[in-house]
Amino acid sequence: MRRTAYYVFQSESVPNLRGITSDPDGATLPATDGAWILKRQIAPDEPWALDINQTVVEFGIEENGFYLSGPILQHTSPKPVIESDRVEGTAVFDSQGHRIGTIKRLLIEKVSGRVVYVDVTFGGFLGVGIHHHTIPWEKLAYDKPLEGYRTDITEEQVRGAPAFYGDDQVWPDRKREQEMWDYWRDLPRR
Repeated sequence: MRRTAYYVFQSESVPNLRGITSDPDGATLPATDGAWILKRQIAPDEPWALDINQTVVEFGIEENGFYLSGPILQHTSPKPVIESDRVEGTAVFDSQGHRIGTIKRLLIEKVSGRVVYVDVTFGGFLGVGIHHHTIPWEKLAYDKPLEGYRTDITEEQVRGAPAFYGDDQVWPDRKREQEMWDYWRDLPRR
C-alpha cells in the first residue's frame, strides 16, 4: 500500500499532457507546460487505475518532484546560456542517435564555476535498476534536431566507468576523481 496520495493534473496549454505529483497544489509541475488543472486525487489506499506503471510514476516523482505523461514540448531559448534545470532531465544519445541515458545533474567546480562533470542515469526497467555514472561535460555536445546531448561514448563505456560517488553520496576523494579522469582519458577512441 502506498503511503502518499498522488494528484493528477491536466495542462491547459498542451492537450493530452498530464502531470502527476504528490503536491496537492501542483507547484512542482513545470510552469512552461501549464497552467495546470487538478483532475483527480489518488488516495494512498485507492487501487492504482492509471494507464502508466505506478513504479515509473513514483520514480519520476522521487527524482524530479513530478511525472509527465503525454506530448512534452521542448521549449527553446534564444539565450547564449542555459539554466541548469533546463539541462537536468535532457536525454543523452550515442553517435548513432540511440538514447543511452538522461542527465541527472551537473557537477560544477566551486572555484572556477565551470561545469566539469555530468551525472547520467541510464538502464533500469519500470523505474527499478537505474544506474548513475559520471562523464566529463566536455564529452557532450548539444544536438538541436535530437533535442538532447550527443556523445561518442557508448552506453557500455558509460557502464564501465568508475562510480564518481560512493555509497554515502558525497563528493569523492582525489583518488576516485583521478580514477575517473584516467578512465575517460585512456578510453579507446572508436
